[in-house]
Amino acid sequence: MNFDELVEIVAKLRAPGGCPWDREQTRETLKPFLIEEFYELIDAIDEDSPENMKEELGDLLFQIVLQSELSREEGKFSIHDVVDGIARKMVRRHPHVFGDKDLQTSGAVEEWWEENKRAEGKNHGSLIDGVPRSMPSLLRSQELQLKATNAGFDWERVEDAIEKLEEEVKEFKEALRAKDKNEIENELGDMLFVLVRISNFLEVNPEDALTKTINKFIQRFHFMESRASDQGRQLTDMTLAEMDVLWNEAKKSV
Repeated sequence: MNFDELVEIVAKLRAPGGCPWDREQTRETLKPFLIEEFYELIDAIDEDSPENMKEELGDLLFQIVLQSELSREEGKFSIHDVVDGIARKMVRRHPHVFGDKDLQTSGAVEEWWEENKRAEGKNHGSLIDGVPRSMPSLLRSQELQLKATNAGFDWERVEDAIEKLEEEVKEFKEALRAKDKNEIENELGDMLFVLVRISNFLEVNPEDALTKTINKFIQRFHFMESRASDQGRQLTDMTLAEMDVLWNEAKKSV
């Protein structure tokens, strides 16, 4: 089957006599599925699994075609308008490939890209506009700080950022002592924001770093559960001191 046949399948699912579930869906009800399919694709990429990537790309494509079908039914646009729009935009934003503009480095391309987006009104006049509000907070803070850095608003050395982190930790401890929940939340957010800035300084993706730590924690926790099972026990039956012993074993093994 080809792309046009997929479009026809989606239209049939939505048409009278089609699938009751598909016919009931709206943009709002489909949003969780769109997000879920995106992250399942990310998992497949991280696993470097071609078969899973192929499947998850298909699932994500289905959601895109389905969202476009809703708009076609309303007489707004179709999936073909979506394809035409992105194709034209890619040609317009790559004049060094499809035109005669001379852009020899990736940095020059990025600079041209931002200029073009501003010309299209995408950034609404602010140097830090253009970061989606619904983006996960860790990624959003990274993108915002990169834009601020490009505007020249940044520390000169990573040591300055680390000093700022130490300052935020001190303020966090003060909020803890005061048992002020609002301030605790504020200061915790400040610490996380500075940690992202440090990540950018070191050219370490904070999302990747945290993901690796999460995966490491999962592996070590599974190790603890396995060792407890070998002893005929469960973690919930153990004291914290006993679990600490298993955790230290896990750190040496995983």
